Amino acid sequence: MKPKILLRIAAVLMLLHSMGHTMGALNWKTPPNAAVGQVISGMETTHFEFMGRQASLALFFDGYGAITLLVLLLMIALLWLLSNQTENPLTARLLTLLTLFLLLMAVAEYLYFFPLAAVLTFLAGICGLAASMRIRKN
Repeated sequence: MKPKILLRIAAVLMLLHSMGHTMGALNWKTPPNAAVGQVISGMETTHFEFMGRQASLALFFDGYGAITLLVLLLMIALLWLLSNQTENPLTARLLTLLTLFLLLMAVAEYLYFFPLAAVLTFLAGICGLAASMRIRKN
């Protein structure tokens, strides 16, 4: 398979991941049961001073979700843009870094979040690795 196709597949996989992440980020305050509802309530209502401002764990959770969405969107854009640069030797080097990032991200997602997110990221990383190897071969 051509590197361009592999990178676009990786971008689509990360798009699916970002869509799932966005749905989760928008709905995390909807508790599936009363016990989780109490935890969410505590996260929202317990405020503390942190680095000169009032914060809560819910605020941090929302912020981490927003930052992660931005990282996912950046990854999609990079993969798509690099798919148009497969003749450039620098692309293979950049893809190696992106692939390493994706594979490490997949491990973290598997350990701390959801297997589906980890699988999508892992497959995107494998596609990026395969594209990088094919670009280097040419």
